[in-house]
Amino acid sequence: MKILLACEESQSVCNEFRKIGHEAFSADILECSGPHPEWHLKGDVLEIIDEGWDMMIAFPPCTHLAVSGARHFEKKIADGRQQSGIEFFMKMINADIPKIAVENPIGIMSTVYEKPTQIIHPYYFGDPYSKSTCLWLKGLPKLVHVSAEYDSPLFPEEVTHVDKGEFVTFPSGKRMSKWYNEASGNGHIRSKTFPGIAKAMADQWG
Repeated sequence: MKILLACEESQSVCNEFRKIGHEAFSADILECSGPHPEWHLKGDVLEIIDEGWDMMIAFPPCTHLAVSGARHFEKKIADGRQQSGIEFFMKMINADIPKIAVENPIGIMSTVYEKPTQIIHPYYFGDPYSKSTCLWLKGLPKLVHVSAEYDSPLFPEEVTHVDKGEFVTFPSGKRMSKWYNEASGNGHIRSKTFPGIAKAMADQWG
């Protein structure tokens, strides 16, 4: 298949699809930080979104959409940044591509658009970390949880997940994954797709 990894500069998912023989390309306004710049299309993804892709997995920016930034919503609504983020997300999900997955954290798109098809965590797929990750799917099945050893896909009720990882608890009582708290201010680290999820996407959708 010809696969577009929209808004992916890390090439985490692109590389997994390439490993199994697909013509996958990452695309972002940023230079890629992955090992294969020859598979990276630098520029506005909307300019290439109609070029006959069989599948698109999109990671649109969540800065103005995620509930983690809710304290800034009033300003972002007033100056149009949130509406811009919403419109970009909708262009991803409504693209004329047979198979689409759009990824974002918990945020306003669950109400502005619709609830995600599924919510997953890295520890569902072998990485000992917790991060609520929403997937809106078109023409693709839900990702099936896998065993800690990644032997084969299993139904969720049969699977043995790895540990959820360490958490920190704040004076307010709020809990957060330790890795996510330590990555505060570094959006690239926080948004990078975990290896287990990237592999599951390629194995199950490829």
